[in-house]
Amino acid sequence: MATFLYEALNAAGKPQKGSIEATTTEEAIQRIKGQGYFPTSVREQKGKKADAPAAGDEAKAKKKKELSFSFGKVKPKHLTLFTRQLSTLQDAGLPLLRSLQILEGQQKPGKLKNVLQGVCEDVEGGSSLSEAMAKHPKAFNRLYTKMVAAGEVGGVLDIILQRLAEFMEKAQSLKRKIRAAMLYPIAVVVISTVIVTGIMYFIIPKFQEIFRDFGVKLPLLTRYLIGLSSWIAGNNVGQAIPGWVFIVFAPLFIWLFIKFARKAKPGKAALDTILLWSPLFGKLARKSITARFTRTLGTLISAGVPILEAVLITRDTSGNYVFEKALTRVHDSIREGESFAGPLRESKVCDAIVVNMIDVGEETGDMDAMLLKIADNYDEEVDVEVSGLIKLIEPMLIVFLGVIIGGIVIAMFLPLVAMIESLQGGNAV
Repeated sequence: MATFLYEALNAAGKPQKGSIEATTTEEAIQRIKGQGYFPTSVREQKGKKADAPAAGDEAKAKKKKELSFSFGKVKPKHLTLFTRQLSTLQDAGLPLLRSLQILEGQQKPGKLKNVLQGVCEDVEGGSSLSEAMAKHPKAFNRLYTKMVAAGEVGGVLDIILQRLAEFMEKAQSLKRKIRAAMLYPIAVVVISTVIVTGIMYFIIPKFQEIFRDFGVKLPLLTRYLIGLSSWIAGNNVGQAIPGWVFIVFAPLFIWLFIKFARKAKPGKAALDTILLWSPLFGKLARKSITARFTRTLGTLISAGVPILEAVLITRDTSGNYVFEKALTRVHDSIREGESFAGPLRESKVCDAIVVNMIDVGEETGDMDAMLLKIADNYDEEVDVEVSGLIKLIEPMLIVFLGVIIGGIVIAMFLPLVAMIESLQGGNAV
């Protein structure tokens, strides 16, 4: 008999480690389950091997592939394609290591290729696939590795990888829809800002010189506009930096402010709360986050991940402080033997229909299917919400630009009227 090292979760969802004697991996898994644990990793303990000759070490070193230079994270579309291809190879019956080597060889030089080289080496050294992937969190997040671990333990790795690929494809589709919806208004705002800034920098100073030469008394609106133009051009006395510099770099400053504010818990809580309850984007944000968290949780539960750990993973990947807080309460409620729907209803972050459907899923024992159904429904609602938001933003932008351009025209036209009247009065005399 061999000795197997295992990592598992007990009935309370707490991690446990230990070893067990068994003939095969399947027998070890059954014995661990018989102790009331849910195994997440099971591997055979291997004895220490004698030192290989120096020549063998050199050959192994030569066999090792050099890593190409790369930085950043693995692109989601590349990871999704890899996941689906690995699922297909596993379904075809190829050994895991051979499948990984095939896919690693197909990759172009870059981050994913480097990561797969490391995964292949770890798997060849006796590590499980989930353990090897967990060493590369920038490529394989916690949700990914936990689902792979559940697939390994249950012997359904190909099915789990297929579900994971479908999950990632739908998540990317949702992001693309929201980004596409925001592209038009952002483009309009950027182009309008460039045009208005150009008018303030080049055109308004010419009118200012004309008004000064004629000695026209300027209305209040015109004085404000000329003052703004002087600030943008940097013509004010004692002004060190022209205003156009602030306008150009304003998006970068805002992005950096949001990024650093979200690193601190109070800042993240404030920004996420404002987003959810903002009149324009709040409804869309709530629906998209609801679709994401229900799909994540449903996919994890259907993969066989214990409910307590599935809720914690979903909480950590929800991306919003308000939902994280609500899911923490859900986790505590389930751990104490209470319901899932109760804390979610009290938090009021989800619509009543979502809570009711989860409640029904709890009663029928079909929670994963109900969560995935909610996610599909909310994906469709996000499409409708995005279309409605675009229709609402377009007239708002037109009115906003009309007010700005109209204000500039009126501010420049009023002194011209005064000039014409003064000239007519002088001719009459």
